[in-house]
Amino acid sequence: GVAQRLAADGFKIAVVDLDEASCAGTVEAVTAAGGTALAVGANVGDEAQVAAAFTRIEAELGAPTVLINNAGVIRDNLLFKMTTDDWDTVMSVHLRGAFLMSKSVQKYMTEAKWGRIVNLSSSSALGNRGQANYSAAKAGIQGFTKTLAIELGKFGVTANAIAPGFIQTDMTASTAERLGVAFDDFIKFSAEQIPVQRVGQPEDIAHTVSFLVSEGAGFVSGQV
Repeated sequence: GVAQRLAADGFKIAVVDLDEASCAGTVEAVTAAGGTALAVGANVGDEAQVAAAFTRIEAELGAPTVLINNAGVIRDNLLFKMTTDDWDTVMSVHLRGAFLMSKSVQKYMTEAKWGRIVNLSSSSALGNRGQANYSAAKAGIQGFTKTLAIELGKFGVTANAIAPGFIQTDMTASTAERLGVAFDDFIKFSAEQIPVQRVGQPEDIAHTVSFLVSEGAGFVSGQV
């Protein structure tokens, strides 16, 4: 959703995923609409793979000055059942990934004296049963974002975070499955807790990203 919106805004899009083939649908959607998109396979938690990804992006699309850190996984479990691997996997993708991607891209942004970083946090940063790893990672992203804003602001770079509630995606569908609830029932129940009485859609987040990376949002930084 974010990739398609930013392509419509005129950006060239690099879609980064652990499995390059998984980017195909997004790349096709962007190119079918007349945009430019590149599929890049990389583990965002691996320093060498991140470096290689940016080398390729720069070579094929030009120096990147907008970064959306949206890589995410869940390994939900109650604390006493959560394995160290469950903890490490979530921390590596969300927090280490955001760090490595941001560290790599800041070089291009500071040279251009302009840049936009948007990190995807979550309302789970405030705590959520069965998500000690995810909540900690998403809270960490908020502190990381505020620090990026302070360090990079003098170079014309803003950093902000978006902390969605319930967004209807494959990930929330897998959460419903874990809870043993039909996805439609999960959506209905969740919508009743939300002031606008509906669950969020990817385009709701995409609109917000579009604003935060725009020229008009140059005075918005360090915000969640």
